[in-house]
Amino acid sequence: MTSSAPSPTHLRHWLRDTARPERRALGMAALMTTADVLPAVGFAAGLALTLTAWPDRTSSILMGIVIMLAALAVRGLLSQRALTTAAGAAARIKGAVRRGVVTDLFSGRRSSETGLIAAVEGVERLDGHYARFEPARMAAVMGPIVVLAAIALASPVSALILTATLIPFAFGMWLAGTAAAAESRTQFAALERLSGLFLDRIRALPAVAAFEATGTVVGDVQRASDGLAARTGKVLRIAFLSSGILEFFSALSVALVAVYCGFQLLGLMPVPIPEPLDLGRAVFALVLAPEVYAPLRRMAAAYHDRQAAEAVVPTLERTPVPPALPTPRLARSPALKFHKVSIAYDGAPPVIPDFDLEVRPGQVIALTGASGTGKSSLLHLFLGLSPLTGGEVEVDGHRLSHTGDWCGQVGWMGQATVVVPGTLAENIALSQPEAPRELIAAMAEQAGLSLDLDRPIDGRGGGLSGGERRRLALARAMLKQAPLLLLDEPTAHLDAAAEEALIPALAAATRGRTCLIATHSRAVMALADRVVAL
Repeated sequence: MTSSAPSPTHLRHWLRDTARPERRALGMAALMTTADVLPAVGFAAGLALTLTAWPDRTSSILMGIVIMLAALAVRGLLSQRALTTAAGAAARIKGAVRRGVVTDLFSGRRSSETGLIAAVEGVERLDGHYARFEPARMAAVMGPIVVLAAIALASPVSALILTATLIPFAFGMWLAGTAAAAESRTQFAALERLSGLFLDRIRALPAVAAFEATGTVVGDVQRASDGLAARTGKVLRIAFLSSGILEFFSALSVALVAVYCGFQLLGLMPVPIPEPLDLGRAVFALVLAPEVYAPLRRMAAAYHDRQAAEAVVPTLERTPVPPALPTPRLARSPALKFHKVSIAYDGAPPVIPDFDLEVRPGQVIALTGASGTGKSSLLHLFLGLSPLTGGEVEVDGHRLSHTGDWCGQVGWMGQATVVVPGTLAENIALSQPEAPRELIAAMAEQAGLSLDLDRPIDGRGGGLSGGERRRLALARAMLKQAPLLLLDEPTAHLDAAAEEALIPALAAATRGRTCLIATHSRAVMALADRVVAL
């Protein structure tokens, strides 16, 4: 995220560059939206032909009706196809941006408060920009020109009147758009503050209840909600203002053309105008007059979508990271080497400074030390969850700073076991969704998990004891059959009996693999070939 307010040019360049993979689809949508005015010209011509031929009852009446019906059908098909194409392109762009935001969120390059709102609300604000505004922008430039050229063929004066009304309209829309951009940014900032506040208070619910601070928390959320409502109201007022400007000049232009055509046909013009104007030309010009503003009306309706998208760009921008080489495949248990490794978070003093360690293939290393000495941070390096701020880590000679994380080849058992709604077998198979049932059962047995694999489990892991949760996590790590195994406090929060029962399963899991274990337990340390104190 940027620390200072970016320029409008930067915001537009980001939106343009983000849409580059879908440039062709957006271009086709814009072309079809622009071509929407051609059937309108055909409809006006058919109507004029029908009215002029009506008194004589000639065959031109039928031709005019056929032209009008064909124009309506073509216009409907063009509109439907343009909307579908633009919506598909917008969905793909949002998917790519959301994947980037979520990647930054899980890699620690983005805080959870801003990352969550960016991934949900922020990304969704891009939809209107790409699905509606981008196609409408090209149509707003080319559409009026095409319609004015068609009107000029029938009545140059009517085309001149319509052109004159476009100038003050464009100036008014520019003023309204500038104000809308500023208010959209402040409105999204207020939404971020409210979301962050709400998430923070949810996390602190036990403390809120313990200190009886419910009233204070409700007041904080209420004030933040009122601030967001006020900002949203300002955005809506500006949107209504821009709509009012558009409708005023649109109605004014049509009225002026109607007055001119009527007076000219009746010969009541106070100033003689040397323009031959008959009923057919007048009807053609009058029917097409609203179409001059139709592309502009579409763009104005979507203009706030552009401002909303620009407002969230600073939140969606990703932190530049050097490209990582493809992670090599490990054919065996790897050797590990830590050379002067330092890990520091957000400019704070390093939790680990200048750490050195060599691990032979298949060796089990126990990392021990007081809480906060960086044991978990060392393990997180292989998952891309800790920043390598100094030194280097090598996996079989491959530098971690060049290859990025090794998630695909790491068996992981964390301090908190992730449980999802489903059966026990489905929870074990999270690491290998395609694993056969027999292998899942074998890993569960090896981990000492003697439960029915079809047993339903809710999202909170209801019905599983602390030891069973640990065995579930261990079975999941073993099922992956990765050459590198990382265990973070595998016996934490277990009583002595549960820990003793889990030790044989841990011994089986570490056999034949390179393994790093962060632990305080002496029983777990006894499994290691080497104990390293931090």
